[in-house]
Amino acid sequence: MDIKHYTSQELEGLSERIRDRILNVVSKNGGHLSSTLGATDLIIGMHYVFDVKKDPFIFDVSHQSYAHKLLTERWDEFETLRQFNGISGYTKPKESPCDYYISGHSSTSISIATGAAKAIELKGEDRIPVVLIGDGSMSAGMVYEALNELGDIKLPVVIILNDNEMSISKPIGAISKILSQSMASPFYQKFKKLIDKTLTGMESAKYLAKRFEESFKLITPGVIFEEMGVEYIGPINGHNITEIIQTLQIAKELKKPVIIHAQTIKGKGYKIAEGAGVGKEHWHGVGAFDLKSGENLKKSSQKSATTIFGETLLELAREDEKVVGITAAMPSGTGLDIAMKEFPNRFWDVAIAEQHAITSSGALAKEGFKPFCALYSTFLQRGYDQLIHDVALMDAPVAFAIDRAGIVGEDGETHQGAFDISYLRAIPNMTLFAPCNETTMKLAMLFAKEMQTPCAFRYPRGTFMAQDCSSLPFVLGKSVVLQDGNDVAFIGYGNGVGRAMEVAKLSDFIPTIVDLRFVKPLDGEFLTNLSKTHKNWFVFSDSAKIGGVGSAILEFLNVSRINDINLVTFEYDDTFITHGATNDVEYSLGLTPPQLSQKIKKTLEGNI
Repeated sequence: MDIKHYTSQELEGLSERIRDRILNVVSKNGGHLSSTLGATDLIIGMHYVFDVKKDPFIFDVSHQSYAHKLLTERWDEFETLRQFNGISGYTKPKESPCDYYISGHSSTSISIATGAAKAIELKGEDRIPVVLIGDGSMSAGMVYEALNELGDIKLPVVIILNDNEMSISKPIGAISKILSQSMASPFYQKFKKLIDKTLTGMESAKYLAKRFEESFKLITPGVIFEEMGVEYIGPINGHNITEIIQTLQIAKELKKPVIIHAQTIKGKGYKIAEGAGVGKEHWHGVGAFDLKSGENLKKSSQKSATTIFGETLLELAREDEKVVGITAAMPSGTGLDIAMKEFPNRFWDVAIAEQHAITSSGALAKEGFKPFCALYSTFLQRGYDQLIHDVALMDAPVAFAIDRAGIVGEDGETHQGAFDISYLRAIPNMTLFAPCNETTMKLAMLFAKEMQTPCAFRYPRGTFMAQDCSSLPFVLGKSVVLQDGNDVAFIGYGNGVGRAMEVAKLSDFIPTIVDLRFVKPLDGEFLTNLSKTHKNWFVFSDSAKIGGVGSAILEFLNVSRINDINLVTFEYDDTFITHGATNDVEYSLGLTPPQLSQKIKKTLEGNI
């Protein structure tokens, strides 16, 4: 959509139409709402001033990029947002050449822009990377690593800081805004260039002018960026399209790194979701909802694994003052919020800083506390070095609560919790286990609390598949038999236990069902005995096949020289898993209970 000829009034009308389109689709499909509504005017400004077919448009996290998708020939297709075989909720180059980079994790955009700027310089091209980054992403260290280099090499990059919650300029209020808007004016920028040119070679005058300018900026929120060598403009009104366009045009002409501080309202245009009041985290990412009332249309009567975790952690905290908790910008997402309300001095949200969350958990453990570090599986990846260097190497008894393990559905490739078993299993001193229902979640957490070494337990998004599992306490490295059957063994791990149970109901034989419980250490004695009576083993786990549960068992069989077992593992193949409703995604992978039942039947028929 070419909007460069639009008048200001037409741009305002376009903004309203885009917000209406977003609201209508997200209310039906679910998705990220408040952030993308708030960023709509900024994205319109980006498309008006820059050339999306030439200039790299880089969206940090990119869940706020819906307006960008609607402006780049996906208006009709937007109806399929986050659906299986539909368009992604994030930027995706395979979906459109206007999407420069895949992004689902925060704080990567300025690094990407820096690399792009270097390449553009080397190729001698006239292109400018344009970044849209939210204030929450500014809490991660990677942002400042990138700014540090960008401020040094001085290559043209325009960074729009979408400030909708942190209130960076709040301490200085109206005076700061007046001064900063003056800095954004063409007069100020031309005056600055003239002074620099005039004072060249006049060292004493230049020094005084520089000191005056530095003092001038000390009462503005941009001092940190200026000190890093990045030009600062703002704050500006992130919903005044005319002001946005004028500011972007100034930044474009500067031909150096510029950060534009834009203040916006989360949920702009939908009163129920606007601002940073009660329920702000709810409106960040939503399921289908009623547009008039804002009520969730899909309510489950069963407790989610996250809710069980949060309630159990609060119980443990009430019983033991040494129990503490940490999450990274996901207090309600991980269930830590209820403990934070009751014990604000023992449970912390450290913002989008997984590395810091993990390392600080290690220090808490060293000081005699029992930290539960609650992170999504996909975000735990971001602190891998800290897992090894600051926790496992120290043998610090941190308990990692890994939420969203397995397929998470509509968020797709960047968020699927496929890899945690594979990347944690290689780390010395780490114990890995998993509950399969509400009862075993509580038992697993009691076990984790008493562990004197690092450990991690995983659980799914939403509810557990299994209802009835063993109520026996967790014992290090010990499995539990849930059902005795014939010579076929269904070995489940975590939510895979429930899947095994569902498949067993569809089978024309009675398998032995095993809750493995531990993938590190494995129950070697049990597996050895099982091999004497059961020759066909089927493994069920919501995890990657490479380095996963089946791989761990095969390694054990190889070392133990047990070579007469026919083992088939139903884990994820070596690919990134697409977005869509979980049932649709699992069907595409051949992992629904009816599909697995048929696969097992064919496998057993081939072995007869």
